[in-house]
Amino acid sequence: MKELVVISGKGGTGKTSITAAFAALAKNSVLADCDVDAADLHLILSPEIKQTKDFYSGYEAIVKQDECVGCGVCINICRFEAIYKSNKGTYYIDILNCEGCGVCQYFCPVKAINLKERLCGKLYVSNTRFGPMVHAKLGIAAENSGKLVSMVRNTAKEIAKEKISDLLIVDGPPGIGCPVIASITGSDAVVIVTEPTLSGKHDLERVIELTKHFKIPVFICVNKWDINTEITESIENGSVKNGATILGRISYDREITMAQIAGKSVIEWNKGIAQEEIKKIWKNLHSKI
Repeated sequence: MKELVVISGKGGTGKTSITAAFAALAKNSVLADCDVDAADLHLILSPEIKQTKDFYSGYEAIVKQDECVGCGVCINICRFEAIYKSNKGTYYIDILNCEGCGVCQYFCPVKAINLKERLCGKLYVSNTRFGPMVHAKLGIAAENSGKLVSMVRNTAKEIAKEKISDLLIVDGPPGIGCPVIASITGSDAVVIVTEPTLSGKHDLERVIELTKHFKIPVFICVNKWDINTEITESIENGSVKNGATILGRISYDREITMAQIAGKSVIEWNKGIAQEEIKKIWKNLHSKI
């Protein structure tokens, strides 16, 4: 089984649209949406949820009202300003501000504060028309240090092994932070989707450096290349110098948007020039991995 991760240096480059297209073109594959901060692959694939699992990470503090004596020590030492005094004189903790550091619990003179595991989101195992899919939803203001990404990815690997799948396709997060690192480490190949803008070029260079650190084969796809041919050429030349392989270009095509509105991948939509270009890119990629 090969593991292919599709990422981007910045958001909005078309990464998820291309991942969905790859899913439509692949055979005997398992899918994983590791962009848990803003998961949207499900909008195209319409998954039927089969399993749900809670995801816990970190801690949050809780004041035991029947034991609190109202001394105010916790308010004075909380550097996150997460503890408040109500009009009734009782103390409570704003879980959106609480970092779960445990200082309030340690210094409370009457031990009236407890720490409990924080529910940060949910993981889903679903069926789609292209095969099994593992995805997740992060809670409001919940931290994403890469743990949920690893949980999604490992679950997808287990399913792929059980089903003896040929390929695991991962829709990774944008950027170069912990979620991206958790998505690409140990993978067989990374496809970076970029766009011909100055910010796209800059962020692409950063994410190429990240993948080089982990010694993962890197492939580049320039989406909407025809909106700025000069930057496209600069991106491709710079990527080759950095050791990346150019897979191809995708033209600006409104049919991709129309396919999204219809809840389909552009391959299923089968209209416009972009779907033909993506088919060539997939064929090129498939021959190399």
